[in-house]
Amino acid sequence: MAMTENDINKKNTGAGEQITTFESGNEMAATAAAQINYHVMGYFPITPSTEVAQYLDIMKTKGLHDIELIAADGEHGSAGICFGAATTGARVFNATSANGLLYMLEQLPAQSGLRFPMVMNLVTRAVSGPLDIRGDHSDLYYALNTGWVILTARTPQAVYDMNIMALKIAEHSDVRLPVIVAYDGFYTSHQKRKVDYFKDNKVVQEFVGETPKGYPISIDKQHPVTIGAHMNGDDLLNNSYQQSEALYRAYDVYKEVAAEYEELSGRNYDILDLYGMEDAEVALFLLNSAAESSKDVVDRLRAKGIKAGVISPNIIRPFPAEEIRKALKNVKAVLVGERADSYGGNGANLTHEVKSALQEDKDNQTIVLSRVFGLGGKDFYADDAENFFQLAIDAAELGYAFKPFDYYGQTPGDPEKKLEQVIAPMTGDAYKTGLIKVTEDEESGKLKVRIPPLRQLTQKPKRFASGHGACPGCGIFPGLELFFKGIEGDAVILFHTGCGYVVTTGYPYTSHKQSFIHNLFQNGPATLSGTVEAFFEMKRRGEINIDDDFTFVMVTGDGGMDIGMGSAIGTALRGHKMIILEYDNEGYMNTGSQMSYSTPIGHMTSTTMVGKEKQGKTFHHKDTAQIMAATNIPYVFTGTEAFPQDLVKKAAKAQWYAQNVGLVYGKILITCPLNWKSEDRHGETIMKAAVDSCFFPLYEIEQGETNITYNPETKKKRVDLSEWLKYMGKSKHMLKEENKPLLEEFEKEVERRWNILKVKHETPFV
Repeated sequence: MAMTENDINKKNTGAGEQITTFESGNEMAATAAAQINYHVMGYFPITPSTEVAQYLDIMKTKGLHDIELIAADGEHGSAGICFGAATTGARVFNATSANGLLYMLEQLPAQSGLRFPMVMNLVTRAVSGPLDIRGDHSDLYYALNTGWVILTARTPQAVYDMNIMALKIAEHSDVRLPVIVAYDGFYTSHQKRKVDYFKDNKVVQEFVGETPKGYPISIDKQHPVTIGAHMNGDDLLNNSYQQSEALYRAYDVYKEVAAEYEELSGRNYDILDLYGMEDAEVALFLLNSAAESSKDVVDRLRAKGIKAGVISPNIIRPFPAEEIRKALKNVKAVLVGERADSYGGNGANLTHEVKSALQEDKDNQTIVLSRVFGLGGKDFYADDAENFFQLAIDAAELGYAFKPFDYYGQTPGDPEKKLEQVIAPMTGDAYKTGLIKVTEDEESGKLKVRIPPLRQLTQKPKRFASGHGACPGCGIFPGLELFFKGIEGDAVILFHTGCGYVVTTGYPYTSHKQSFIHNLFQNGPATLSGTVEAFFEMKRRGEINIDDDFTFVMVTGDGGMDIGMGSAIGTALRGHKMIILEYDNEGYMNTGSQMSYSTPIGHMTSTTMVGKEKQGKTFHHKDTAQIMAATNIPYVFTGTEAFPQDLVKKAAKAQWYAQNVGLVYGKILITCPLNWKSEDRHGETIMKAAVDSCFFPLYEIEQGETNITYNPETKKKRVDLSEWLKYMGKSKHMLKEENKPLLEEFEKEVERRWNILKVKHETPFV
């Protein structure tokens, strides 16, 4: 944690001593959670909310809290973890963004409908597609109908304060609902601002109080309960009514808690944050950081004699209709700025809710304009606020809105500035070289592959153009290019979200020289399976050239075989003719090197830190090749660029099986120097040591039979696990004497898996 008493100021406000520092919204969300000391946080990393879990992991390493941090297999899983924990009466915490919220969306009404409180930070971000990791409110608007109380925080200070208030609101006997604290991605989450926080955790804990007792929970031996039984229409109607009433009661509870918190902290959070609204004639209605950016403009306009003001709600569920009616009673025109659209609705969600609130006041004549702005993190400056005010001023003078709804800041294309193609894609038979021969042995039914010398394979054109933005030493593209040397002919390639995707496609540019598709982590295999089946069906109907042929390859990595595991298994069971290729860099590298289930035990990541209280990841890595082999697909293999001939041969086999039989799965180990904390020049050495130590054995499972394609023991090249670990900064701590038991546990597991593999190699069909 960045906060220390040596470089910060102290002050006494209200009932508790506070410390002044400069921190970001994510740091303050984590600080509040640590001070409350929740029981459980189920989480999954997604930018820009990932830092919340990272900061909590760092703090736990230092012994600053006791929260059980549970890394889920995806956001859907994280929401399930949180719900399950909440049923025990535990205090539960989470943080997410954008598509992460959408992935867990079906779980959110389950939690609110069953009235189990918790707190979740929503670090707002654009929902894809296309993918954009910057901040807008398109995720927040999806949460409006989940039945959760929703607070909105404009500054890091508000993030801290509202996280403390949120738990007290959630657990209040008149509410008993989960609460979202929403703040702007990157604007509020990452920018450091002046913040006051309580020096003593006990002040925070005394404010939120003891965990409420007396409610039905799942672990009460004396009072067993049934949670989540299905209901008929009348029962569900009554249940929804009770939930609705509880959500409306949260309005008064919020005011009560805010008043208590003001007395404690000296900071006020009214239902609405009003700036210059006491006599305003024109106003802006804005959420979060944009409202802060507009306050200076109010001062400028008032200096010119224009009565301007800004309204920003601190709570939007329940929607503060009464307070809004009061604030707009004498306003001639208000412009509602929305960082998301409700497509086809002639205005986004808040616009309609403001209009609905005003409808209840028959004397109100306020003109309401709506502008969608700032999508995908497009900056909002003082000049933009001035333009918004001018639109409101014009409407006030005209007596009506010339254009009630529109987008703001969109740029029409200029045909004269049309972008020209930089690199011509590969077409025709450029990838059909005939250099690789694959034949089927009539007796065994197995494949035989003949490849030319590697030097000759360099004649094959690359599938990826130069100019991608991968880190120095990244092993993704050497590994993929080597794999594709074994693939003859055209390919359709799908990357799910991850480093390999992010560094090769930034609109309007692409490094892909063949057809390329992107979809999200959790759905890549299913997406490509749809592509495959549509291709074959159109081919069957004669709607495309009968001679056309493609190899369909889905590339996964950066933990994609965690969140995407279910989709991959389903795709395998259906047997689509395609290849799933995993590049294994042992973490969620595209979001900052968080722990993946493929991370080995003991290894350091940004969510499995090494320190006084922790020594890296606490459990063993997932063996995805063996998991996929259990689906009985025709071909599974492992490979690495350190053994190039082995990988090229396996790629050729993979193509044959994918075109003639069904789904193929391959796993290639690749380097990630930045997050492994290794030297770029050691890439091949590290890969070879991983294989020679038997951590990453090279083998194939062809038609159910296991064949070890490189055995370091028979070649007398086996090395200790430490020979591999010593090259990587993320694992060097395991070689210290005090961590010897951890290293021995890792060695034991590697040996166990290697011995099982040898038995399978020696015994067909085991």
